[in-house]
Amino acid sequence: MKYISDFLNVALRELGIIVRKNQIYGFCMVVFPLLVVFFFTTMLDEGLPHDLPIGVVDQDNSATSRSLVRNLDAMQSSRVKYRFANVTEARNAMQEGKVFAYLYIPEGMSSKLLSGRRPKISYYYTMTCLTAGSMAMKDMKTIGMLGSAAVGKAKLSAKGATKQQIAAALQPVSIDAHMIANPQGSYNYSLTTVFVPGILMLFMALLSAYSLGMELKFDTGKEWLHTAGDNIVVAILGKYVVHALVFLLVIFLYQYYIFNVLHFPRLGGTWTIVRLSLLQVLGGLGFGIFAFGLMPSLRMSMSIASLWSVLSISMCGSAFPVAGMDTPLQTMSWLFPLRHYWMIYQATVLNGFPVIDVWFHLVALVAFTLLPWFVLRKIKNTMLNYVYIP
Repeated sequence: MKYISDFLNVALRELGIIVRKNQIYGFCMVVFPLLVVFFFTTMLDEGLPHDLPIGVVDQDNSATSRSLVRNLDAMQSSRVKYRFANVTEARNAMQEGKVFAYLYIPEGMSSKLLSGRRPKISYYYTMTCLTAGSMAMKDMKTIGMLGSAAVGKAKLSAKGATKQQIAAALQPVSIDAHMIANPQGSYNYSLTTVFVPGILMLFMALLSAYSLGMELKFDTGKEWLHTAGDNIVVAILGKYVVHALVFLLVIFLYQYYIFNVLHFPRLGGTWTIVRLSLLQVLGGLGFGIFAFGLMPSLRMSMSIASLWSVLSISMCGSAFPVAGMDTPLQTMSWLFPLRHYWMIYQATVLNGFPVIDVWFHLVALVAFTLLPWFVLRKIKNTMLNYVYIP
């Protein structure tokens, strides 16, 4: 009973600090996370970029070339915003950032196409912005293929070929493609679900280190330990149960919003989401506590927590696959809790696979939860003996 009483006293003390004494907790636990959720979900609400500005240099000016330009303008991702007189103007516009790509149609393209002399059309695109450049290239490549296919279809039809023969000649191999788990190809589904949890784990790690650092800064560590009966385990559990409950509430609101309001795809059940959310919160808080235990300094522990959390967004493997990284980086990716969260999420929640398929990532996330156990004695010694140095 004494442990339970001390635990409740520490939890009430921490709740009082959060509510009455320090507004930073409210902003970093509730306000900023909610802003992050709405920022990413609204910025990517259309799923893919639309109407990227494209330029055209049409020196052929024939019915065929105008048809190609109209088809390009009708593409969902591209919009023909500029028509240039020559390549120099188009290149300058791309250098100035007015267009992401431009299509060059040479003079005589239509006559060469009809006579079977294989004319060349050129498209130039900037890869400074990888997403915009790739999508513009895809649209222009599609237009080129459709133009040649239209001429081939007309020739074969004039020779009396049937529809089946024309289809077999133009596309000998039929492709049956399946985009698993994200059939819409939406960036919202693939990026929001890793950026938002990553930023939330950043707040968890920062606040857990900040909370201990403030006890040291204002010399209230002895009072904190005394409230817990000088038991560091009770002190840590009582202090961070309030943090965990608040972050869990925010995460559950985020999960409800994306799955029930925005209808993000998922095949995993409710328990799968709850289990992963709980591990996410405990892992994020555990890493922050561990960072303070390694470097018992407000400034240094928060620096470690922020650096590691920001790097985890790049190292988790959602944007650039870990399998494509160098071997040292592949090994290093195991040291980031967000990497394990993402692997469990895409396997169990997104695809509905059993958790046994990613049990090693589950164990790793549990290990981050238990990291504070190895620095508890150092944290207690810090609160009792260290003097705060700015």
